[in-house]
Amino acid sequence: MRTTRALKPIQTTKNVENFLSCTEEGQPLSPMARKFHEPESNVYIIIVIGFQTQINPEVVKANLVDTFLKQPRFSCLQVADEKNGGQLKWVRTEVDLDNHVKVPSPDLNQVESADMYVEDYVSNLSRTKISMSIPMWDLHLLNIRTSKAESVGILRVHHSIGDGVSLMSLFMSCSRKVSDPDALPTLPTSKKPKPCSSSGGFLQHFIRLFSVLLIYWNTLVDVVMFLITILFLDDTKTPLKGPSGVGSTPRRIVHRIVSLDDVKLVKNAMNATINDVMVGVTQAALSRYLNRKYGKNKKGGGGAAGSSNLPKNIRLRATSFVNLRPYLGNEVISETMKSSSDVKLGNLIGYVLFPFTIALQEDALDYVRSAKATGKRKKATLEPIYTYFMAKTFNKFFGSKWGSFPTQTTLWFSNVPGPQEEITCFGHQVAYIAPTCYGQPNALMIHVVSYANKINIILSVDEGYSS
Repeated sequence: MRTTRALKPIQTTKNVENFLSCTEEGQPLSPMARKFHEPESNVYIIIVIGFQTQINPEVVKANLVDTFLKQPRFSCLQVADEKNGGQLKWVRTEVDLDNHVKVPSPDLNQVESADMYVEDYVSNLSRTKISMSIPMWDLHLLNIRTSKAESVGILRVHHSIGDGVSLMSLFMSCSRKVSDPDALPTLPTSKKPKPCSSSGGFLQHFIRLFSVLLIYWNTLVDVVMFLITILFLDDTKTPLKGPSGVGSTPRRIVHRIVSLDDVKLVKNAMNATINDVMVGVTQAALSRYLNRKYGKNKKGGGGAAGSSNLPKNIRLRATSFVNLRPYLGNEVISETMKSSSDVKLGNLIGYVLFPFTIALQEDALDYVRSAKATGKRKKATLEPIYTYFMAKTFNKFFGSKWGSFPTQTTLWFSNVPGPQEEITCFGHQVAYIAPTCYGQPNALMIHVVSYANKINIILSVDEGYSS
């Protein structure tokens, strides 16, 4: 068995307080952070991490003191400021790790299925909230062997503390490469956009002008569609569409691991992105699921095998989240994980309304082609920036209720890149990473995260819609 050891710091804790904006006593929560406290969007991020060794709780606690507890928002209460209309503010407090680190001891003789025990444990967490009398995070350490890991850690963080990208950055700063225990892991990065040359003939200037005008036109169309959606344009009522109030219901959280090499094979063949392929896979899966559900509802117990039972013109959209942080190369990422001074963490995210194609395609690659076309169109718009600033403006002047997330869409979709190589966290080798959320105003959330040569697809489903 691999021996766990304390994390060797790489100048992480010295400057880690710059990671998050809670650096001054009494600073109010940002508008985006307050948005995640609304009744219909009281959202928690929950990260299930499988380990290839048994967890040593004492080693984990010792490392938390020098990592998480150096993060101001992990050692701050969220307190109502009566002098400012009850607006929440950050207030420093002493952290008692015993209130945050839970180490249950299940009777293994009574556990019929370790996988189901962990799934039920996570589902039960979605029924509860963290008390605001302590910093809003906790960590559950389960030394129980499952089919995918020797032990499981479950980190639960209220979304007001930070978004998925910021928490992934924090997780990476607490991790090291298996191949080099003193080196930080690396993240996959997009290609750096090439700067436009000022030289060129009339045709190049015309193409550049046309591209700019196209972005503004697409943004105008998307903004109008967004406003129409908020006012009255709801998605088609399908077995996937949750009712009002679904944000407060328990969740069933499951995940499946697929080969990253297989995804890259399709990506390269289609000249697409990994996100295009995963959206295409999602469209195919949802189409087949709905076709089967509608087939069961037909008289006689189901439609003919291979035939389409789908209603025509299904409108099914995802609230797809977009990281608004600027491009960072791996050298910059490594440096900021060391010093933390140049990384802006918190909730710097926008979102787009992403239409999914729901149909039975003869050629499965048509789902990827459709996702690629829609993705290309959504990249040529400022919609995520608009939704971010609109939420901030509405939250600031009209209250977070008016800037809440749209409930008219069917699902949430998010894609976060993970480390490119096998890693250890606090000396424990990681088998898989499975982040997701609960508390969102949709019955379904699909999250995709990469780790080494694997991609994990995580579903957070309202229990009433999980069959």
